[in-house]
Amino acid sequence: MFWKNDGYFLLELLLSMSALFMVSMFFVPLLIDLANQSQQLIRDKRAKQFLFEELQANLIEDRISTHYAITLNGTEYKIYWRLTSVSGQKEVCVKVEENTLLPSFEDCAIPE
Repeated sequence: MFWKNDGYFLLELLLSMSALFMVSMFFVPLLIDLANQSQQLIRDKRAKQFLFEELQANLIEDRISTHYAITLNGTEYKIYWRLTSVSGQKEVCVKVEENTLLPSFEDCAIPE
């Protein structure tokens, strides 16, 4: 009889906002880390793609002495050939420098 249901109390609003804040404090860093991991996987996949494209181009024509860089979406992929220390053969390498969010990456392969 004495109860009025005109709306929410300030305490209820503060409680729901604090619960929302605590949930977002947990999930936002996870989402940021997930986005960084997906960017790193995309960058590594593109580097491997450039590596195998260079190996295929070496089969068609002699490209052992070429060094160049490809810039794709603001990321620079350096493609170069170097002499291996074990067998004395040349191998092709693709290197991506680190940026503010992602570490550096280098992958090398010997043409067969």
